[in-house]
Amino acid sequence: MNWTIDFAPLVPLPLLIVLAVVAAGLSGLSLYRKQRGAVIRLGAFAAFILALMNPAIEKEDREPLTSVVALVVDDSQSQDLDGRKAMTDEAREKVIERLDGLPGFEVRVIEAGRDSEFERRDGTELFGALENGLADVPPDRVAGAIFITDGQVHDAPQKPESLDFRAPIHGLITGREDEIDRRLVLDRAPKFGLVGTEQIVNLRLVDQLGSNALPSRDARIRVRRDGEPIGTIRVSPDEPIAIPVEIEHGGDNIFEFEAEALEGELTSLNNRLVVTIDGIRENLRVLLVSGEPHAGERTWRNLLKSDASVDLVHFTILRPPEKQDGTPINQLSLIAFPTRELFSVKIDEFDLIIFDRYQRRGVLPILYFDNIARYVRNGGAILLASGPEFSEGGSLYRTPLATVLPAEPSGNVTEQPYKALVTELGTRHPVSRSLPGANGDDPTWSEWFRLVDAEHKSGDTIMNGPDDRPLVILDRQGEGRVAMMLSDHAWLWARGFDGGGPHVPLLRNMAHWLMKEPDLEEEALRVRARGRELVVERQTLGESVDAVTVTNPTGQEQELVLEEADPGLWRATIPTADLGLYSVTDGERTALANVGPPNPKEFSDVRSTVEKLTPIATATAGSVQRLAKSGDQVSVPRIVPIQRATTFAGNGWIGLKTTDASILKGVDRYPLLAGFLGLAILLGALTLTWFREGR
Repeated sequence: MNWTIDFAPLVPLPLLIVLAVVAAGLSGLSLYRKQRGAVIRLGAFAAFILALMNPAIEKEDREPLTSVVALVVDDSQSQDLDGRKAMTDEAREKVIERLDGLPGFEVRVIEAGRDSEFERRDGTELFGALENGLADVPPDRVAGAIFITDGQVHDAPQKPESLDFRAPIHGLITGREDEIDRRLVLDRAPKFGLVGTEQIVNLRLVDQLGSNALPSRDARIRVRRDGEPIGTIRVSPDEPIAIPVEIEHGGDNIFEFEAEALEGELTSLNNRLVVTIDGIRENLRVLLVSGEPHAGERTWRNLLKSDASVDLVHFTILRPPEKQDGTPINQLSLIAFPTRELFSVKIDEFDLIIFDRYQRRGVLPILYFDNIARYVRNGGAILLASGPEFSEGGSLYRTPLATVLPAEPSGNVTEQPYKALVTELGTRHPVSRSLPGANGDDPTWSEWFRLVDAEHKSGDTIMNGPDDRPLVILDRQGEGRVAMMLSDHAWLWARGFDGGGPHVPLLRNMAHWLMKEPDLEEEALRVRARGRELVVERQTLGESVDAVTVTNPTGQEQELVLEEADPGLWRATIPTADLGLYSVTDGERTALANVGPPNPKEFSDVRSTVEKLTPIATATAGSVQRLAKSGDQVSVPRIVPIQRATTFAGNGWIGLKTTDASILKGVDRYPLLAGFLGLAILLGALTLTWFREGR
């Protein structure tokens, strides 16, 4: 409680001052003339002025506030090493116990370094979490902050002005002195590279040794691509390393570089480095061979020419060799079809060959069709966009190419209106799954009017015509791929007949599936990092998928059940707490994803240290000391409350600042000259003055 004297004048203050000046002047004149009763008259004037000032005694009822102590507990990945977690838990328990024994202190435990809104996936940021944890606390109530950490703090300020309070910072450091560790450092790596080319990744092997450790020796580095070993090299510490790697496929090529462990090192997690290089395919080369002219002849050409990733070579067979019309050769504007160059010498340079209503008319010798079939089995791709010619005597099925075709023509052609329907299998196939307007048995696209009847022999039928007869078939032959479209009416969609249809996504997806676009694989396991989450996807043509196993960077495994997101696409999302390489497998396929930067600060140096917190602790009159000075014995210093001091730490103790802050709960006021007491004093003063002057 606080007692104070307060004045509440009964008249305006200027008038009170005038009265006081007049009273003082009259009293002074009386004293100067030594008149009888001058002193008593002065007392009467003073009592009158004091009564007008209305003095009162006030008693404040205040409740003292607690001093807030922030206990910041580092929960980063480096705290999981070498018993630091147990050391942290023991120190935390002892600090809280000692603070609970001190009256007037409130403890706020702030866990930071992992799964925090301030955790930016690259380093341990404890001071951001401290600022957030004390955001609602007035600066004068903050008693200080105690950090339990290994000292690897990447956002420690250098000056106390950066803090929102003026109180000591103390660091209690886990870990031990003279720790050793080995790590790989990424100096430079390309972001992308052309498929089939070599790229150079520049690394360094760094051995961080204690003062008593022996010099390190050469070490082996194992190199993997997408989880598969591709080589081993021997390197010396602290020397630049240039490792050539081959970009094998389009999309993410994930390369792992892992150095053998150093004896006695803290962790082997930072012995492994992950580099992701985006494989860029050179422009895909497509050979388009058009046969008999028809209404949709330019559909394929227009589609492929509009694709910036495709280099198109287009030939149209308008004049077969047997045609003799007497036109002199030097007057012909047509060029000879370079059959040998295209189908023998340079056939392997093409990623896809398309026959658009092509009919065998003696232009290509039979031998070349055998070359095309062999080209497919060795990894090439062909697409047949067929019309009535496929059922006639000049059909490509009457060539050695038939050995790789998934359907055999029956000899009949259906001429009737129908709507192409996506099959049940097609709803799960990535080529046809997302066709706009499919809508099951009632698609919104226009009708076609022709279908080449054929018997399905192999592959997957993704679209049907009337009476469930195959319309679009996709197949694999050897290492290559084949697609057949048993109608030449896709141009009706392209020209918007009766509203048209999705010819661009269908034809483009077919072409890119044939050219082995990774995103269009029927059976695939994919994983990607999205912020703090890991997204796992399983593409399949089956009706169900098995659970997958997720392995985190520390080697811990977790089973994950996927849920169907779309037909044929199953997905699951899990949070990630650790930085590094995650592996996902379903027993047959394996996918990898790196969470965080390739060279994270969290593992740039995992040795415990007092150096990073010392500047700010010293500037705030705090201290930094190790919890275990020798062995595994944890020694937590005494905690002493201090109101004001030039230092808040000493041998075996740390200090916290106490606050003077309080809450005003009420005020009691007791007037001094109010009521009968004031009246009696004034009447007494006047009576005494009259009595003295009357003598």
